[in-house]
Amino acid sequence: MSIRILAVSGSSRRESLNQKLLDLAAHGARDAGATVTSIRLADFALPLYDGDLEAEHGLPAEALRLQQEFARHDALLIATPEYNGGYTAALKNALDWVSRPQPDGTSGVALFAGKVAAMVSASPGPLGGLRSQMGMRTVLDKLGVLVIPESFALGLAHQAFDAEGRLNDKGAEKAVIQVGVALNRTATRHTAG
Repeated sequence: MSIRILAVSGSSRRESLNQKLLDLAAHGARDAGATVTSIRLADFALPLYDGDLEAEHGLPAEALRLQQEFARHDALLIATPEYNGGYTAALKNALDWVSRPQPDGTSGVALFAGKVAAMVSASPGPLGGLRSQMGMRTVLDKLGVLVIPESFALGLAHQAFDAEGRLNDKGAEKAVIQVGVALNRTATRHTAG
């Protein structure tokens, strides 16, 4: 049975550089034998997390749908854009909703605990989103996710892609693809153990 990877981008932009990078890493995971499902957070109409809203109305339907996606997958491939030195509000909000108790009372944190994740990021800045990755690693660690050391941060990303969405630097492209390969390899070993 192949590893099921959920690929999520923290960007909601239609022509997102992070989505392009995520697609390359997902390609590597697929070539390594994984089944990859890519979702866009923009396709989930999630309100900002609000404990009062949850207490009065329960989990929003879109949060439940997102929880189901996390439940169906063994590993996470996350593209974490960098906005003002941190991860996006959309990505953090999605993780906050997924972590809430499920309808059967099971902790939503259980949807993260023990999963393996890899991160990529793209930014017009020279650091390529490294600060976003560091912040997101802290959040994922808290949720019990094993974040693998293989990652990729693409600086000057607005100049890095060709018209077909491939990286101009073939060495960098190979490194991004290897993030997906490494995620599949580690998740396979982790779920077998």
